Amino acid sequence: MMKTSLAIICFFALALSLSAQNYPSITIQELQKIMAAGTVVIIDVNGPKSYARGHIPTAIDFSSAKNNLTKFLPKDKNTLIVSYCGGPGCRAFKRGADAAAELGFTNIKYLPGGISGWKRSGAAISKD
Repeated sequence: MMKTSLAIICFFALALSLSAQNYPSITIQELQKIMAAGTVVIIDVNGPKSYARGHIPTAIDFSSAKNNLTKFLPKDKNTLIVSYCGGPGCRAFKRGADAAAELGFTNIKYLPGGISGWKRSGAAISKD
């Protein structure tokens, strides 16, 4: 019984590690510097209502773009893609990051503070 339980636990742990892509984080300050250089695509996965209330400037509304994401992403697969969601502890950013990875992008990060951290930092938001 103990061996069976251990085997099941190991199986699920392995399955999770194989299916879960880990993305490095980026700070608000780092993202702002890169945005100034214009070499980043930002994906907001918070949904259309949150996006309308305010998002990081130049961010793509994932809920509107997900069915045709290639239209919004550059041809260069090494372009930095940053995905974000609501804030610390939110894992929804993975939807945008995973979608970019599935399209072959290799330089993908996430903003752990999300939109709440961005707003708290006093950084500019867009409402377009």
